[in-house]
Amino acid sequence: MNKRYVVRLSAEEREQLETLVSKGKAAAYKIKHANILLMADGDGPAWTDERIAEGFSVHSKTAGNVRERFVLQGLEEALNRKKRATPARQKILDGAKEARVIALACSQAPPGRTRWSLPLLADKLVELQIVDGISYETVRRTLKKTSSSRTCVSAGAFRPSKTRRS
Repeated sequence: MNKRYVVRLSAEEREQLETLVSKGKAAAYKIKHANILLMADGDGPAWTDERIAEGFSVHSKTAGNVRERFVLQGLEEALNRKKRATPARQKILDGAKEARVIALACSQAPPGRTRWSLPLLADKLVELQIVDGISYETVRRTLKKTSSSRTCVSAGAFRPSKTRRS
């Protein structure tokens, strides 16, 4: 079977990969990718993807993907993992919704409460139809990103820091 992406390493690239493998001071996947490129070199051993897969305990598709990334994008891209084009999950809160969460957290607490709790905030966001559903942990992470504090009795009140007299 003819290979579509043939790896041809320059002397400098080969030396860089051999140094990376011999030192062993990089991430395991990076060392494995370096070994794949060294064995796939058309001017060197020229192993097939199946033989590389057997030799380095990877799937033959991994060997093919590393080979393809090297030919199309270069050495650094082949050594590193492929970046995701889209995030694994879409964000529940965009900037405008985050602002509404912060404003709600800084507002007066509901009757019978001295302050907002995270579950109360999450329930109120759903009640106000800001979001369809949200966990209190997402609310916590959103508030943690800001310097807002839900612990003040009067929201937004200035609290001077205690200073020592000399």
